[in-house]
Amino acid sequence: MTLEEIMTKLAELGSEQTKNTLINHGAREPFFGVKIGDLKKLVKYVKKDHGLALALYETGNSDAMYLAGLSINPKLMTKEDLHNWVQKAYWYQPAEYTVAGVAAESDYALELAREWMKSDEEMIACCGWSTYANYLSITPDENLDLEEIKHLLDVIAETIHSEKNRVRYNMNTFVISVGSFVVPLYEDAMRVAGQIGKVQVNVGQTACKVPIATDYIKKVEAKSKIGSKKKTCIC
Repeated sequence: MTLEEIMTKLAELGSEQTKNTLINHGAREPFFGVKIGDLKKLVKYVKKDHGLALALYETGNSDAMYLAGLSINPKLMTKEDLHNWVQKAYWYQPAEYTVAGVAAESDYALELAREWMKSDEEMIACCGWSTYANYLSITPDENLDLEEIKHLLDVIAETIHSEKNRVRYNMNTFVISVGSFVVPLYEDAMRVAGQIGKVQVNVGQTACKVPIATDYIKKVEAKSKIGSKKKTCIC
């Protein structure tokens, strides 16, 4: 399918109800309001066409951007491509999910995560923390820099409550990811989770809640899933 054909299909799949929900979360015009389940049905038409996936993201349309992230081959993404994507991720969905998931499975995951986490721009910093958290979920413990991760946990313990709004959310998620996926650092993650307690994040006119890290990790532990890695973090 061509870009025009995909965009026409997205328009057909959109609904005002979904659109209004996404607007409350931060999306802005132009976009159609397509449910993620419906976006996934279009992946087969885009997945083998890297250029089409890139073109979809370039539209700036949230639905098309999400579809691009579902369809792209992360190993074909250049560092320049990923920098371009993060600059255009204007709200948390593309930043924390689309770009972060693709970056985490790219050849530049740690390099970009480390760079983006230090950004003064909220969405870029969010993407950095989310990229690293996603990377933890798919990477064997023996391939992780445990000392760096411990240091990042300490940074979170000291700074999370004074960070920018969505950065706080993603720092909290990082703690959860360490506790859930990195067996050698389970105790460290639980210690920091206890220190930070409940993290306040303004989620606007939505029903979203910020998970309490200790409770979330304990639920994973209760299912005997601590250390169970994912096959992919793109969803």
